Amino acid sequence: MKCSCSVSAILAVAGAVLAQDSNCYEEKGNWYCNSVQAISYSNFGTAGQYQKVSYMGSNGECDFADQSYQGGMAPMDGEVSWHFRGPMQLKQFAFYTAGSDNTKRSLHPNPHQRPYSHKHLHDPKVHDGSGVAEGGHIADKRGVGDWVTAIINGQVVSWINQYTGPGAASATLAPGNNGGDGERVAPGSAAPASSAPPPKANVNAGPGQWGRQAYYNADQGVADGLVFLNHHGGQGSGVFDTVWGMSLSYASADNSAGSSSPVPLADTLIPDNCEFVVMSNKPCLDGGCGTVRDGTVAYHGFDGASKLFLLEFSMPLSDNTGFNGDMPAAWILNAQIPRTVQYGNCSCWASGCGEFDVFEVLDSGNQKCKSTWHGLKAKGDSNWFQRPISGTKKVAVVFDGSSGTAHIVILPDNTNFDAKIAEGTVAGFVNSVQDPKLSIQVALDG
Repeated sequence: MKCSCSVSAILAVAGAVLAQDSNCYEEKGNWYCNSVQAISYSNFGTAGQYQKVSYMGSNGECDFADQSYQGGMAPMDGEVSWHFRGPMQLKQFAFYTAGSDNTKRSLHPNPHQRPYSHKHLHDPKVHDGSGVAEGGHIADKRGVGDWVTAIINGQVVSWINQYTGPGAASATLAPGNNGGDGERVAPGSAAPASSAPPPKANVNAGPGQWGRQAYYNADQGVADGLVFLNHHGGQGSGVFDTVWGMSLSYASADNSAGSSSPVPLADTLIPDNCEFVVMSNKPCLDGGCGTVRDGTVAYHGFDGASKLFLLEFSMPLSDNTGFNGDMPAAWILNAQIPRTVQYGNCSCWASGCGEFDVFEVLDSGNQKCKSTWHGLKAKGDSNWFQRPISGTKKVAVVFDGSSGTAHIVILPDNTNFDAKIAEGTVAGFVNSVQDPKLSIQVALDG
């Protein structure tokens, strides 16, 4: 959802055609047709090229390099990030990969190795490096029984401290990363990460199943395999400067500010024009994410040509008519974009590296949510989803790399976000809407 005006421009071109359908009408500059339960976008995967950021300088200089792609869900077969704007209450979020041998760890690990929750007391020194003494040991010994949160082997975990003296396992500071792809490398690094005892082995979903890699449950206070970020760089994490503005930062529990360490999003309503970002809990180290802004909080996105997301959320009315007031949205970006500059010219967005608007309200107070693909073959659809203004809605977003198709499907209220989901169940999600008037097919080259 880089710019809502792009949606209006796309739909305006098709206005004359839409007007021929008696069910279609214009409302505040946007076209709407029918309420639907599913929209599928086909014909991704043709060959293309975008401009990838190769260098970010502290003086505002931004270099680009050609990046070609082809096949499957390209360019969305790479890492993606999820973005949400209020008024929005996210209740559940899950990310799955097909036939994975490395699914997320059990939801019931031992008490010393567990997902972080709302009640955990995080010590910022574990994350910003200020508590690491010479040799990598934690200088400020926490008391036995205190919660400690750290990033280990690319995962954010928390555990109860049982360190009682020399000989116990200690945390070490991992190197940061700027990761420039070209010959020039900007000074500094991304936000540092810490190390600690590794978690237990993951559950293997096996062939014919989708394995859950990340999960958030607001009611349970569980956030496993993912991190919540926002654009409050300089408030405990990330950076702020007059050249690039605020970078990504860890989000505070209510998303009103930055945080010095990763904490789960509270079970709360995110207000108007307030955004947060969800990425995997794997930090960008040793150039693994390409070019990232110097000093930003940088994490990998959700990767894979085929990937499944399940969401449960509400978008209640707020009656706010200010800038972006009462205009909630949920959208997906190529994860390179927020790691450089999400709202600015130093990103691959303008050249078509990928944005997928899943549920977007285009004007204040509207109860219709549109979907649009922004890329080399940008295309929106004038059919719409009903905005969940009371109660929650469960949604599946399926990227099928084998067919080059992305599906958005409204799910039954009793759908479970289980650790393992059979391929047949996911196919059932896609085929659950039998009425062709409620399941729209959009060809990106059509």
